[in-house]
Amino acid sequence: MTSPHVRATGPAPRAPTAKTLRDAWLGAAIFTAVAVIVGLVDPTRPGRFPSCPFRSLTGFDCPGCGSLRALHELIHAHVAAAADYNLLLVAFLPYAAVVWLRAVTGRTGRRGIPRWWGPRLALIVVVLWTVLRNLPVFGGVLAA
Repeated sequence: MTSPHVRATGPAPRAPTAKTLRDAWLGAAIFTAVAVIVGLVDPTRPGRFPSCPFRSLTGFDCPGCGSLRALHELIHAHVAAAADYNLLLVAFLPYAAVVWLRAVTGRTGRRGIPRWWGPRLALIVVVLWTVLRNLPVFGGVLAA
């Protein structure tokens, strides 16, 4: 008989593989290097970073337009300004942090969501974001 204070839990997390740890830490190092550069160099000043080729060719914002400016503002703790530049990035970073933590701690198990949904859901979100931010609704508040 079990005690009423003991909860049944799933299987214990498995230790992450060396490849998973290497990839996670390499990704964190690259993100940190980019964040340091973007934090030190203001992307709102012309000529500091290349312009978006998609926007140059089409005149529309791509899903990533405003990401450097948003990251710069986040680094300087201006969350509202960051959301104004690229709301998708601001919403994505906490999710990315959780995924990274789960990878390095070995807690990578899925919880009821089929594996094939991840890429499809990401594609749907990116396409919807691209379309919505280029529509002239709400006074263009979603544009970069």
